[in-house]
Amino acid sequence: MRDWNRLRERYLRDETPTRLGNIASNMARIRSFCRNMANRDAAIGIFQENKYFLEWAGTDTNTDIETVTELLELQRQLTRWQTHWAEIWDNPEEKQKVADRSQFWADRILQLSGLL
Repeated sequence: MRDWNRLRERYLRDETPTRLGNIASNMARIRSFCRNMANRDAAIGIFQENKYFLEWAGTDTNTDIETVTELLELQRQLTRWQTHWAEIWDNPEEKQKVADRSQFWADRILQLSGLL
C-alpha cells in the first residue's frame, strides 16, 4: 500500500506549475495504458494517485479559481472512470473514449500549468 502522506509531502515541495505538470503526465499515462490489455490495474492506481494530486493542487492558495474549477471537474471524471472501470475496460469504444479524453485533459492541464 502506498504511503499517501509521504507522497503528499513530496508532491507539495514542488511549485504549482510542476504539480500540474505531474497531473498532466498522469493523464497521458492513462491514455497510454488504455492501449495495452496488461495495464488495466495500473490505470486504477493512476486514477487514485491523480485524484490525490488534484485535491492537493486545488488547495494551493496560488491556484486561481478557473484552474481549481477545472481540477475539480477532472477529479469528478476520474472518479466516474474508476467506478465503472471494469465495464469501460471490456468495451473497446468506451476505452477509446477514455484514452481520447485523457489526452484532452493532459493537454488542458499542461496548458493551465504554464509549462508550455
